[in-house]
Amino acid sequence: MKKRPHEQPSRPSGPTQRQLRAGELVRHALAEVLREAAIADPVMERASVTVTEVRMSPDLRHAVAFVEPLGGEAAGSVVEALNRHARYLRGQLGRGIAMRFTPDLKFVHDESFDEAARIGRMFDDPRVRQDLVPPPADGED
Repeated sequence: MKKRPHEQPSRPSGPTQRQLRAGELVRHALAEVLREAAIADPVMERASVTVTEVRMSPDLRHAVAFVEPLGGEAAGSVVEALNRHARYLRGQLGRGIAMRFTPDLKFVHDESFDEAARIGRMFDDPRVRQDLVPPPADGED
């Protein structure tokens, strides 16, 4: 089937391989920066942070880093502190990655852990659990 001149080629939805590779590169480097950098902030002094995912913009100039504080405690204040120090972290990140541009950073709390815990609690509910057990086969008691 021939393409008509006025039709746009269909683009796959979701991030490109380039965005995924760059996101993983930034995630690893950012985790290292957070592990080693001394951020002068009382909230960050006692926080251990996991970088769960980094999503890159199509031009690779902006990165959204999904983070989870150890134990999930004080997530809001940790994310606020990280965003306050995003320029400093970007500077540190630039030393650890080989990209044409060091992306601007935005930090958000990764809600997937909370959602997984909520679903786990749902499965533990006796009313739900009874629906998960298969009925006995014919002839079995």
